[in-house]
Amino acid sequence: MPFEGPGVFRQALESRGYVLRTSLVPSQGLPQDSGNFLLIMGGPMSVNDADSWIAEELHFVKAGINKGIPILGICFGAQLLAKALGGSVVPGPTFEIGMVPVTLTDEGKTDPVFNHLPSPFQVFQWHGEGITLPPGTQSLVASADFPVQAFRAQDRCYGLLFHPEMEEEGMQALFRECPEDVKKGGISPETIQAQATPYLRTLHQLADRLIGHLVM
Repeated sequence: MPFEGPGVFRQALESRGYVLRTSLVPSQGLPQDSGNFLLIMGGPMSVNDADSWIAEELHFVKAGINKGIPILGICFGAQLLAKALGGSVVPGPTFEIGMVPVTLTDEGKTDPVFNHLPSPFQVFQWHGEGITLPPGTQSLVASADFPVQAFRAQDRCYGLLFHPEMEEEGMQALFRECPEDVKKGGISPETIQAQATPYLRTLHQLADRLIGHLVM
């Protein structure tokens, strides 16, 4: 979706010499190839929806996996990545929105991206579905209601349900474009923003560390 862009991932990639090409797949179709790095962002849809473009993008993601390039899926992007790897996406017990505490799994405590973080730590959430861990992957981060908040496949393929890339502008766009989600979450935009703002710098540092690991 146009209001769920790359956020601070853009700066992290461009500072390392990458040029970003953005494709709004539902309206513009898939790019010709997956390039040297595949970043799959969010949206309000589910990977279980019957839209033909979702099936096409799943094949595209599988091709990127087979190509061996770094891949990062965020929120709906993590759904696509999980399903492409043989996992599944299921309704969650609650709608997670705003700042939510998460904990590191045993694998997360030794992961090169997450091992420096305290446990628990706060992340920005905006989702209602969860992921069943794909075969051969490791769960790195969990919350009380979602046991797979982040997972890793091989060394340079990560999926995150939460949003370390979120900026103030991105939050405002979500409030504006997804008012029903705010109602569903039972928390006001003002409260979400007040709770999130103190943590954005730490989340942005995590986003940069993640990109740095993926492109090394």
